[in-house]
Amino acid sequence: MEIRWNTKLYCLIGQPINKSLSPIIHNNIFKTLNQNSIYLAFNIEEDEIKSTIDGFKAMGVGGFNVTIPYKKSIIKYLDDISKEASIIGAVNTVKNHNGKLIGYNTDSGGFLQTFYDNNIDIKNKNILIIGAGGAAYAIASSLAMEGVNSINIANRTLENSILLERNINKINNEIMTKVVNLSLNNLNKKKMDIIINTTSLGMYPLENMAPLELNGFSSNTVVYDIIYKPCETRLIRDAKAREFKTFNGMSMLLNQAILSQNIWGNLDKKINIEIFKKIEGILPNYIE
Repeated sequence: MEIRWNTKLYCLIGQPINKSLSPIIHNNIFKTLNQNSIYLAFNIEEDEIKSTIDGFKAMGVGGFNVTIPYKKSIIKYLDDISKEASIIGAVNTVKNHNGKLIGYNTDSGGFLQTFYDNNIDIKNKNILIIGAGGAAYAIASSLAMEGVNSINIANRTLENSILLERNINKINNEIMTKVVNLSLNNLNKKKMDIIINTTSLGMYPLENMAPLELNGFSSNTVVYDIIYKPCETRLIRDAKAREFKTFNGMSMLLNQAILSQNIWGNLDKKINIEIFKKIEGILPNYIE
């Protein structure tokens, strides 16, 4: 690509960003679409956020993504946020709309898109979420808005599980919620339709660890580990050995990026699947 005076700039801010695959994904999208745009990643300190945002406005940056640890703190620097971002309480995508910065959350939509793409109806399903951090909030919020039957939360810290449960109830008080212990001895495993791991268990240096054992779950259980590096965590391997349907975090990563491009106005939704398949094919080459 030849960078010219009118090349449109998009970017990522966070701390740290050195392992991010976002520049690979978005620049390959621009290349596929033959767009005169470039995507860069910037490592920003917390006390530099305001000046960075002011600079983006002055330069007319088309949009940007926000990653940890600024998905919540970025909100106060924006002109407005979407309803979904307000419900979740976090922003990961910002659009420059005629000089006004509008915040969105595509993490939740990227997560749900995996089920849509695979024709899995999650309405009235029973969900087990492992973990209660930021990713769990976005995922649980999207599940609550989608109208699942129940959400069960297993996390190392009981207080965090309770806070997540309260947040789910605020969004949809018709969903049954339950805090379960990590041993899962107070959970009816046979009734669980979907297991979602939102913890780091399975990533380096914990590759040989899994957040739970799969004994006692139904053979129809779907296992979704949002980790994408490695592509196959121990949890995914264990689930495949039992012939459970499995998904890793790659689809969520790609779909949230595609949804960001939709928000910025660069992608027609009709070619989302085509873009997904193309980027999915090359991305493993960049995973160490």
